[in-house]
Parts: sequence; C-alpha cells; structure tokens
Amino acid sequence: MMDEQQSLHDAIYEDVALAPYDARWVSQFAAERDRLFALFPGDFIAVEHFGSTAVPGLSAKPIIDILAGVDSMSHADTLIDPLCRAKYTTSAEFNATLQERRWLMRWANGHRTHHLHIVVYGGPEWRRRLAFREALRSNPALAARYEQHKQRLAAEFRTDREAYTDAKAEFVREVLASYAT
Repeated sequence: MMDEQQSLHDAIYEDVALAPYDARWVSQFAAERDRLFALFPGDFIAVEHFGSTAVPGLSAKPIIDILAGVDSMSHADTLIDPLCRAKYTTSAEFNATLQERRWLMRWANGHRTHHLHIVVYGGPEWRRRLAFREALRSNPALAARYEQHKQRLAAEFRTDREAYTDAKAEFVREVLASYAT
C-alpha cells in the first residue's frame, strides 16, 4: 500500500492531461465494478460510471470515475481499510474534509487509473453526479461546450490539478441549475 501522504501529494501534483475518448473506458469501468461487487458483496447498493470517461466522445483525464452507493456514510467509513487492502489508496486527512463522500484512488504504472467516490445511494451527491453525466450524455452541444471549457482549463492549469478541478465547478453548477428547473 502506498504511503498516504505521498499518494495524496502525487494525486494533487500529477499534471492535467486530457486524452481523446477511448471506448475501452466502458469495459475498464465494468471490470472494476464487477471486482468491487465480488470483493464487497452486499456493501454497495449500486455502482455507476460517471465523469467524462462515462460520456461517449468526450475527452478526459484517463481515470475512470466510479460512484459507489452505500446506505450511510458510516458504512462508507467501514469500507476504507478493506478497500485499501484491495489495491486502493486514500488520504484520511483529505476524506475528513469531505461531508457527503469518501474518495479513493487506484494506481498502475505510476498513474491513477480509477477514482472511487463512495456516497449515500440516492442522496444529494449521488443525484448531482449522475444528473451532470446524464446532461452531458443527452446533449451533444453541451458536451462539446464542456470539452472546450476543459481543454482551456487543462492548458491554463496543466500543473495544478486542484485548480483545474475547482475551475470546472462553476460550469457544473450552471448545468445542474439549468437542468433542475
């Protein structure tokens, strides 16, 4: 298992590099979903592929975003250590700053391959993340605008992943506000 502080440092400071859409992302998600269900039977109510790798045609950081729904955040907390034994890594310090989710990463060959976000199934965070995915999937013009926005931000914040993520947040809020009405 990776040193917690080193993995968080690497996660924050890894360059932002977008890759063209890769149809293999779907099967990579499915393989990891199946692995999670096999390793943790009965723990996850549902596991969904979200984020840019879940939107056909959209460029993305080649990291599979996985949304895993549980019945409570206390249940999510009990899964952290077993998930770390199952090839994930995380930061207890970072997770302590999160109210409605827990976040873990998988690595291969020195790069992140998966982000696992554990949230309450059907709760606000679950609904918000899937609503944004569905908005992009159902509206190609919106997905194209998002891609252009991400490309500009990736160029501007190439060496600052946190700033890149923060800068995308306003776009996401605007989309969710317009789809909520």
